[in-house]
Amino acid sequence: MTDPLDVAGLQRRLADFAAARNWQQYHTPKNLVAALSVEASELVEIFQWLTPEESARVMTDPGSAHRVTDEVADVLAYLLQLCEVLGIDPLAALNAKIDRNERRFPIQE
Repeated sequence: MTDPLDVAGLQRRLADFAAARNWQQYHTPKNLVAALSVEASELVEIFQWLTPEESARVMTDPGSAHRVTDEVADVLAYLLQLCEVLGIDPLAALNAKIDRNERRFPIQE
């Protein structure tokens, strides 16, 4: 049985994967941000010429669903590695950002 997925566990797996291949030397913040940008662009490429309606149905086609899922995984992997290298807790950072946005954009009644 595998352990339940959590951010810290995934970050450990990514770090172990890189260490086993001696890739940590390349995982500088600059390189990770560049790789993150490339992977996000590859995700954009899938949706680039779709209509809004087509984009809403992208996951109904197995081929495009697989591509989207892979690119989302690549984006998340580089983001988690960047957070690890910089010492950022991604869940705490997101939670704090939502708090700031709730204050910045109050509900209009």
